[in-house]
Order: sequence, then C-alpha cells, then structure tokens
Amino acid sequence: MQKKKPTLQDVATKANVSTATVSRCLNAPDKVRTEVQQKINQAIDELGYVPDGAARALASRRTNTVGVIVPTIDNSIFSKALQYLQTGLNKANYTLLLTNNSFSEEIELREVQTLLSRGIDGIVMVGAQHHPEIYKAINRYQIPIVNLWIYDPDSEYSCIGFDHIKAGKQITTHLLELGHESFGVISGTRENNDRAEERFKGLKQQLDEAGITLEDDRVIDCRFSVENGSKSFHKLLDRHPDITAVICGNDVLAIGALHGAQERGIRVPEDLSITGFDNIEILPFLKPSLTTINSPSRRMGEKAADYILQQIKDKTNIIERIELEAELIVRETTGPAPKR
Repeated sequence: MQKKKPTLQDVATKANVSTATVSRCLNAPDKVRTEVQQKINQAIDELGYVPDGAARALASRRTNTVGVIVPTIDNSIFSKALQYLQTGLNKANYTLLLTNNSFSEEIELREVQTLLSRGIDGIVMVGAQHHPEIYKAINRYQIPIVNLWIYDPDSEYSCIGFDHIKAGKQITTHLLELGHESFGVISGTRENNDRAEERFKGLKQQLDEAGITLEDDRVIDCRFSVENGSKSFHKLLDRHPDITAVICGNDVLAIGALHGAQERGIRVPEDLSITGFDNIEILPFLKPSLTTINSPSRRMGEKAADYILQQIKDKTNIIERIELEAELIVRETTGPAPKR
C-alpha cells in the first residue's frame, strides 16, 4: 500500500505551529523567527514533506523562480557569478532557471519568452544589447530585471558591472608603459557582445591617443576557445612578425595565444607580451602566469541576488546602476618591449 504523502497540516502539527506559519516560513522566511524556522525545517526533514509548487504559485502569484540568461556556458567566468547568485537566491527559497543564448539575439528572445511563460518572478541577463522585443515582453509582465557585466550610468534598466572601455584602456596603458608599439588583438566574438566591443573600443582609443595605428589585419574576431586563440595567434604573427604585444578578449583566448607562442619558440614575455581578461582560476598556475583584468564576478552575483530579491519583496522596480571595479592583475606574461 502506498504511503500517504505528508501535508502542510502534518508539518504544522509536528512543529506545533499553525499552517499559516508554515506557509509563511516557506514563502517569506524573513518574516518568521529563526527558532520557529528551525522547528518547521526539522519537521519538513523528518516527514519528507515536499511543498506543492503549483499550489504555492497559485496562492501567492509567485513561482519563487528567477530566470537567468548567459551568452554561453563554456566560459567559467559566468559560472562563478551564477554560483553566488544562486546561493543568494537559495537562502530566500528561490530557484534559478538557467539558459544560454549562444550570442544570438533571436535565441535570447525565444528563451525570454519561454521563461516568462513559466511565470518567473525576475530575470537576469548579461550586457545591455538585447533584442528590442525582449524589454517590451518583460515590461508587460512587470517583473524586475537586471543586466550584469555592464555599467551604464544612463541605462533605462538596472545594471551591475564595470566600465569595459575603461578596462580596455587600462590593459593597453600597461603595455604602452612597457614600451610596446606593435600590437595584435584577438578580440573574441564582438557581434551581439557589447562587452567585447567596448573593451576593443577602449584599447583602440588608447592606441590612437598614443599615435599608434591598429590596422584591421592586426585584429581577429573569433569564438572564445583555446584552439581559436592559438590559431589566431599564428595568423597574426604570420601577417606581422614584428608584433610585440597581443591583447586577448578573454583568458581562454590568451591561454591559446600562449600555446601558439610556445609552438613558434617565442619567449613570453622576453620576445612578446600577452594579456587576457577575466582572471579565471587557473591563471596564477600557468608558466608563465597570465597578466589579465580581474572581472568582479562574485560581487556581481551577490549584488544581483540582493537586488532581484529586494525588488520582488517590495513589488517595485527601482532602477539601480551599480559600478564595480575591474582591477589590472600584472603577472609574468607582460614585460618590456624587446629592442629590435
């Protein structure tokens, strides 16, 4: 005979509280005293009670889910932010629904429509460049939205991130101060990627100010992968053997470029300097270790969770624009330009 499934009343009886208190603990734990929460959670664990998500959503008009769309799940830098975003959401009994758009606005629009149809309570996206229909759809549902990895003081929508133009200038200035004048760029995907585009804009502006022309054939756009970084490095050096500094759009491309340099017998940084972007975990352990820009992924994830949860709780959509700092991390792959 099948065992009867425990009910909300069973939990309330075991914890010696009302069903209303159990419901409040599940849906708004911040409104229940810690000791009462502990009693209820213990009763839930002992009984094996599983809340009826559909019933809770119908009663509260909430599903306790937040949708998140990232450009790709290949890049570990997104994983770090998502980890801390999910931790913050879980503490408030919210679930994260994750999807990716493969750097396609059309795919992103379909994913947003799917998430909205599932009744999400808020949405997190990456960058500010989105299909125009996306904002219209989100506005119709009147749920909070925040864009990560981008900071725009004039944005119509909430954003948490950093100034990519400034970061692009920062890494370029470092190389200019080391005396480099011959540059190559492996930018990664710039189409439908305002972050990569702005970083490139920043480095180009800095080179222009220094009186250095960056010809089109010194710039390669490619998908973010180690293999593409290596292939692109070889293309750049075949075209311009005089290059002494290669700026890469992210760390994965830079690792590929470093591999390409080793294949050609080029010493880094004695013969050529290489930089990345993001500061993924492996970088300090490479030989040589990689100079990069630290992307504040953890803080983005934490602040995104705080923002979304507060907006859901208050039933408001106050626009917040939060700027974080992207720090230059100088390691072993950059050095003075070689004398030729």
